[in-house]
Amino acid sequence: GTVAEKVGRMKAIAGDLADKIGADKAQAERAAELCKCDLISGMVYEIPEVQGIMGRYYALHDGEAEAVADAIADHYSPAGPSDDCPDAPVSIALAMADKLDTLAGFWSIDEKPTGSKDPFALRRAALGVIRLIIENKLRLPLLESFEAALAHFKVQAATSGIELPAEDLLGFFADRLKVHLKGEGVRHDLIDAVFALGGEDDLVRLLARVEALSAFVATDDGANLLAAHKRASNILRIEEKKDGTSYDGTPQEAAFVEDAERALFAALNDVGAEGAKLAGEEKFEDAMAALAKLRGPLDTFFDDVMVNDDDKSVRENRLKLLSQIQSVMGKIADFSKIEG
Repeated sequence: GTVAEKVGRMKAIAGDLADKIGADKAQAERAAELCKCDLISGMVYEIPEVQGIMGRYYALHDGEAEAVADAIADHYSPAGPSDDCPDAPVSIALAMADKLDTLAGFWSIDEKPTGSKDPFALRRAALGVIRLIIENKLRLPLLESFEAALAHFKVQAATSGIELPAEDLLGFFADRLKVHLKGEGVRHDLIDAVFALGGEDDLVRLLARVEALSAFVATDDGANLLAAHKRASNILRIEEKKDGTSYDGTPQEAAFVEDAERALFAALNDVGAEGAKLAGEEKFEDAMAALAKLRGPLDTFFDDVMVNDDDKSVRENRLKLLSQIQSVMGKIADFSKIEG
């Protein structure tokens, strides 16, 4: 297509983003209309590095608003990991629109990075969007933004027989975010433990969960619970394989024999409800603290209770209790992904 067509798509995307992040919509759309104009100037033709920069000067000279001119200068940023990230709302909307349109366009022709090959710098574009969101703490549902960007290419994709699921693009972003966070020193297993929950497209919320998990597993309670989760998982895996069945499901309270079973079951119910409520309110540190309440009942259970009881129904009920340990803890993070 033409640059004019790209600008038309960017105008729609930037306007949509402006509404979501609290930027001036009219200014974001105006900046999109003008952002590529300097590409036909003799100055940019001679010195390509000043693209955007010259656009700002031309816009100011023509009496455009300063926020519009600044957005024109900023919309290629961040171009790399050491590049500064725009922080003005109109600049953010336009910079994200440019990158999202580029990614959506290449996805629509099934031209994605493979291995070490990324001739169109799509990984860099995705990282740019990630940095714009994280560094500006934007509460932006990515799937909605992907769908809006991909919608402009649906006819093109349909004629090529290509499906455009936004989830596929979200998966690409997830991989880029993992690389970015590892570069920031965040443990890869903690990232995997949160990503394994699935369905998360709010990067700020996702990072808050990773940070809370990181702090929790560094505590004595966290380490102890992690060990208990591994023990429960190992027993379950062995017994389910041996029996050729799954022990998912809620144990029968009336079938408990030991006080330690009853205490653990009650604690799991309480912590499960409290943890889910706190996580829903995005109080992830408090949700982790709620999990810590399981430490005592878990320790007592593993000290006092023989899971593989001779009575088949008692054994089955206890295995279901182990399954519930996984289920309750798994609502906060997938602890099976955590090393150590």
